[in-house]
Amino acid sequence: MTQSSQQLSIFTKASLATRDFFLSETTRYIVKRVLQGLLTLLLASIFSFFIVQMAPGDFLTPFRQNPQISAETIADLENRFGLDRPVWIQYFLWLRQVITKFDFGISFAYNRPALDILAERLPNTILLSAASIFMTWAIAIPLGIISAVNQNKFADRFLRLLSYFAQGFPTIITGLFLLFLAQVTSPLFPVGGRTSLYHDDLNWVGQMLDVAWHLILPTLALSITSFAGLQRLMRGQLLDVLRQDYIQTARAKGLSESKVVYVHALRNAVNPLITILGFEFSNLLSGSFIVENYFSWPGLGKLTLEAVQTQDLFLIMASLVLGAVMLIVGNLLADLLLSFVDPRIKLSRLN
Repeated sequence: MTQSSQQLSIFTKASLATRDFFLSETTRYIVKRVLQGLLTLLLASIFSFFIVQMAPGDFLTPFRQNPQISAETIADLENRFGLDRPVWIQYFLWLRQVITKFDFGISFAYNRPALDILAERLPNTILLSAASIFMTWAIAIPLGIISAVNQNKFADRFLRLLSYFAQGFPTIITGLFLLFLAQVTSPLFPVGGRTSLYHDDLNWVGQMLDVAWHLILPTLALSITSFAGLQRLMRGQLLDVLRQDYIQTARAKGLSESKVVYVHALRNAVNPLITILGFEFSNLLSGSFIVENYFSWPGLGKLTLEAVQTQDLFLIMASLVLGAVMLIVGNLLADLLLSFVDPRIKLSRLN
């Protein structure tokens, strides 16, 4: 084969691979979900912007109430932040700069771009969320399996009682209880910030352990209620799968009970739980509003709560849009993961 023929063959294969990629079911599904996500973000931004503006006052209200600040200064600040314009004009100007410049505006309180502030806090929230998800699943899945394989026995009844008890405590109550525990056991658990005062003097191993030490209570506060619901769902799904005919057939073939449960049943029982991962991002973000405030964890939840209290409009909008993006991306990743784990599930059949 000549060199030109080899080059033509490589080009043809690359063209076919590119065509197959863009025409594949996965690519078409991702494109569809991205377009739906963009529409969702647009609608969410409209509702969020106007709901925030419906609250009485604005960021400059405390300045207007201060007699030492002149009317000229207030007018200059209103013009600088664009608060002297009608609400719908403010929204379209904000939307235009987001689309054209990816600029979510300047934070009134920090006098810095809102995205820069979020970028500083985002890793802390991701770290807390990842630790909470890992702990939730590491506890809930084994306990759900134990409960299912010991149906109606003492272990099952005890674990069901434990899950009912834990699910009855919302994050706000769990956080208060853990704060009380930290006070009683002080200085065993830290409750302030992400690191200790001597963090910079430690080596990299010590710094990692210091952050993990500060993560213990916030992670527990987010995980306790979540693990209870996930445990009950794992138990119910596994019991449902264990009643299926193919499981009875596997037992009749003489397979060990552990192989029946962990190889055949568990793989199918865990599929519905994968879809829950998509909602974990948004649920943890909403729960972190309370937890981060309780434990002074420097994440998005604490930042957004402070922005709402001061009516820092553009910082609120950037935080809400980021939360919506996390929910959309989380749902998309959950669907793709579900299709990867179980090839029988077709993306075209998922809504």
